[in-house]
Parts: sequence; C-alpha cells; structure tokens
Amino acid sequence: MNGTQTIRMLARYNAWANKIMFDAVFALPSGEAAKQRPTLFKNMVNTLNHVYAVDLIWQAHLEGREHGIAALSAVVHADLGELWQAQQAIDAWYIAWSDTLSETAAGEMVQFKLIGGNPGAMRRGDILLHVVNHTSYHRGFIADLFFQVPARPPLTDLPIFLRETAA
Repeated sequence: MNGTQTIRMLARYNAWANKIMFDAVFALPSGEAAKQRPTLFKNMVNTLNHVYAVDLIWQAHLEGREHGIAALSAVVHADLGELWQAQQAIDAWYIAWSDTLSETAAGEMVQFKLIGGNPGAMRRGDILLHVVNHTSYHRGFIADLFFQVPARPPLTDLPIFLRETAA
C-alpha cells in the first residue's frame, strides 16, 4: 500500500467510523446524547461538535484559508441531526480530497496557525492522519460516555472496517 492508498483508506475509515458512532448515539434513549456528564466537552453532542469543528479547521488549512472558528469547544450545530448532516458533508469532502491527492501533493508542506496563535507546518498526508487520529481519540471519549448511560458503545476499530469493506 502506498501513501495515497493509505490516505484514501483512512478518509473512508473515518467516515465509516463516524457513521457507526452517530448511529449508536441516535439509538440512545431520548436526552442521553445531550445529558451533561463529567467529561471535557460536557456531553456527547458537544464532543461530536468538537470533532466536526476540528475537521473544519484542518479542511481550511488544507485549502489555505481562514476557518473562522475561535475555540475548540465551539458548538457549531446543537441539533444532533443537523450535526450529522454536516459531518457527512465534511467526511465526503475528505474522501473526495483524498481521491485527487497525488503522492507529490501528499508530501507538500502546509503552513498554518493554530487557534492559540502558534505557527505550524505539516505535510498534507500527515494532516489527514492527524484528522483521523484526532477523531478516533474523541470517539473514545464518546464510547466511555456510553458506559455512563449505561449502554454498550459501538465498535469502530480499523480491522472491523477493513473486514466489512473488503468485499
């Protein structure tokens, strides 16, 4: 597997895992997704908003434009249904972006400024890896919140994705 093949697979994995997680959150009893809990972003919906906001930030960095997001705790869509629609759109963007990415472009450096004002630079391919890693990390937060419901969290592991999409 080469770099762009891996990038494309990871973009698809991330979209798949997001769908699995959103489906599971939608299936929870009414009010559980927005119920205040002892966690960094206070509830499942806010945690999903954080993931979405960060996806938007990195999309803007890849496109070389400002993102307009002032805080990592921004609640872009308080309604879970609206957030899911928006998440599907950004996931589709990352898939389409990865599908057109060449090996040369994947290795290009992108200059950006973090929300705190610090400058940064990463290769395009590494940005996608960061987006997927960041999302996986916060899906773990949400999985932990499922146990507080109590409910069983969904499985969003890469080997399951690879098995399910192999056909």
